[in-house]
Amino acid sequence: MSGQQSGSSGYRERNSTADRALDVLQLFTEDKPVWSGAEISEQLGVARSTGYRYLSSLVQSGFIAEGDGGFQLGPRIFQLARVARRRIGLVEVALPVMQELAKDVNETVLLTRRSGSVVVCLERFEVSRPIRLSYERGHVLPINAGAAAEALLAWLPPAEVTQILHDAPPQRFTPSTLVDPGAIQERLTEIRKKGYALSRGEIDPDVLGIAAPIRGHDDSVRAAVSIAALSSRVSVKQAKAMTTSVLDAAAKITDRVIELDL
Repeated sequence: MSGQQSGSSGYRERNSTADRALDVLQLFTEDKPVWSGAEISEQLGVARSTGYRYLSSLVQSGFIAEGDGGFQLGPRIFQLARVARRRIGLVEVALPVMQELAKDVNETVLLTRRSGSVVVCLERFEVSRPIRLSYERGHVLPINAGAAAEALLAWLPPAEVTQILHDAPPQRFTPSTLVDPGAIQERLTEIRKKGYALSRGEIDPDVLGIAAPIRGHDDSVRAAVSIAALSSRVSVKQAKAMTTSVLDAAAKITDRVIELDL
């Protein structure tokens, strides 16, 4: 019995030490990235000798590094952060923002990415009044039509766009679909100037699309966030407000993509 009690006591002690170690790590913030041993002990409410014992263990394991100015986060923390970032994908980063955007505009929101000469729908978030679309999550979309595709193409070098359109000849889906490569290039030039793409009935009749690019740390376009709505229920004034919301959402996702180096 005494052996079991000892084992239980040791288990509780290990948990207590782990909790204290986490308390130490959570002290480090952007506003205060360096702490002295005395400051940490005071924050933990323990004697300095006890505080230094925790710090010594964390230094030995690489979670904290000691320098001239005091203690700061160590290399092991950054290794774990890199592992965590690799586990976070674009969809996971974008989805909360897509949900906010959908709630704001009360329309369907899409996340798309270019893959060679096609566009892939990575995620789709519906609202209380969804519309019938010819594409779903995981579907491959045309490269030459729709706001999302145009936002993905607009910031590519014109020569690369020419090659893409050669590899995937433009298809006509509605009378509004652009199929002439020259006309498509002109449209892309306009989109670059405005910073967003707006299309009406290019893939699905009567569907309005508004899209903005999501960028990476090198400023390249990684994906696009867009909304799809029935043109008949969106006035010019509402379209302007929706455009602002889409641009804001793209900026938020871009900030996260750059922060996480996705």
